Amino acid sequence: MRVVRLSSEIDFDGWRLAARRLRAEGAAPETVAWTTERDLFSPPPCGEGSGGGGVGAEMADSEPAPPPQPLPARGRDFTVPPAFVELARSVVLHRSGERFALLYRLLWRLEREPRLIDNPADPDVARARDMQKAVARAIHKMHAFVRFRLVETEPETYAAWFEPAHRVTEAAAPFFARRFTNMTWTILTPDACVAWDGASLRVSDGADPADAPSEDAQEELWRTYYASIFNPARLNERMMRQEMPKRYWRNLPEARLIPQLVETAQARAAAMVAAAPSPPPDRVLKAALRHARDGSYNGDLPTSLDEVAAAVQLCRRCDLWRNCTQAVPGQGAAHAPLMFVGEQPGDQEDLAGLPFVGPAGQVFDAALQEAGAPRDRAFVTNAVKHFKHEPRGKRRIHKTPDRGEVQACRWWLDAERRLVRPQVIVALGATAALAVTGKATAVGDNRGRPLQLPNQGNGQAQLIVTYHPSFLLRLPDADARERARAEFVDDLRLAGELARLID
Repeated sequence: MRVVRLSSEIDFDGWRLAARRLRAEGAAPETVAWTTERDLFSPPPCGEGSGGGGVGAEMADSEPAPPPQPLPARGRDFTVPPAFVELARSVVLHRSGERFALLYRLLWRLEREPRLIDNPADPDVARARDMQKAVARAIHKMHAFVRFRLVETEPETYAAWFEPAHRVTEAAAPFFARRFTNMTWTILTPDACVAWDGASLRVSDGADPADAPSEDAQEELWRTYYASIFNPARLNERMMRQEMPKRYWRNLPEARLIPQLVETAQARAAAMVAAAPSPPPDRVLKAALRHARDGSYNGDLPTSLDEVAAAVQLCRRCDLWRNCTQAVPGQGAAHAPLMFVGEQPGDQEDLAGLPFVGPAGQVFDAALQEAGAPRDRAFVTNAVKHFKHEPRGKRRIHKTPDRGEVQACRWWLDAERRLVRPQVIVALGATAALAVTGKATAVGDNRGRPLQLPNQGNGQAQLIVTYHPSFLLRLPDADARERARAEFVDDLRLAGELARLID
């Protein structure tokens, strides 16, 4: 049995050097044991070609090794696909004790199965991909939940304590260096500490929880901000705990507010629904009425989003208005670089008069948070502004708008686009894609890549086509739902990057 001792828990370079030598020698995966633990007589790892940084691995025989197996005809020049290297770099950061052995097993098999990485049904590949996703989630959680506290005033210095689910401190650190370039800060974790002095990052050994900084005066301001942006109508407690796991709460200043906000959310949401809608300003309403012709809005183009919001209530371009509570116009930043277009309001949106506040809206908000795309800097609307449904008992069941209804309401979407002038538009589902492009656009064939939209007087923009959040809710298979959700988050992240809302 060959025992490979790596220099650290995240020693990817040492693993790669050792794996390359073992594979060249024909050492089968079952004959190799990987460890980061050292005994009293172990020399420091050096490894050939490791340089002066202590990167490498020490290998020893604990028992006679079996005869080397002959290499395939391709010989020792075997190279792995870049996707495997990317996968291995992530998997090494996972806390699983099997990660190094799993990667070597995949490497061993790749020589005889060159397309192995492209097979999601393979147990080894599936396990490695799951680890890669877990590491990516841990990096995202660290980006989202690190809270800096002022520890010195002269010079102004900040520190934060965080306990990541996996060993991602060094991988996550460059994000903070870009985002807080002008601050001097340190992030303490049990695995490693990273410090930024305004010019360079330094990495040191992990810290003890006793070193965590205490509260500062800014935390009360943060709690006030969090309470003011908390929307009870969008609360999904299960989803919230999934996106903000309780294990992180002890390091979040806003966490002490969460129980009370959750407890009062239902009553506050009911009060919001029961409240009468705010009437538009008299000037805006008069302008909308002046442009109405024979029950249809066919006059001059609206000059503001307020005018669109008021005038859409008068729209009679199709018959959907007859059975609805109200029209639901778009909502968001007036000149947002990013616009999201859904299909139509749902039951809860029809009652509240706001887009994406129901179950699909909660999925949408959670995915936006995971992608790092701020909703408050985007404009959210729908292809069709009235809720199309059929009564079934006391329930109103959603019905997909037909092409004529989409075309009738496209006038309003074009008006919103002309006023907002987004750089990137995300079409959530096929109906939204039809409304934006004017032609049938299959989601599966077009998602995951930007498409250029023609400039027709409403600004030049790129289009991202992706799933509607309600599609994720309807998928019965858990694995399919998880894969689709990951793709949905990736699409939102791409849109945020194109709109320059995500670094």
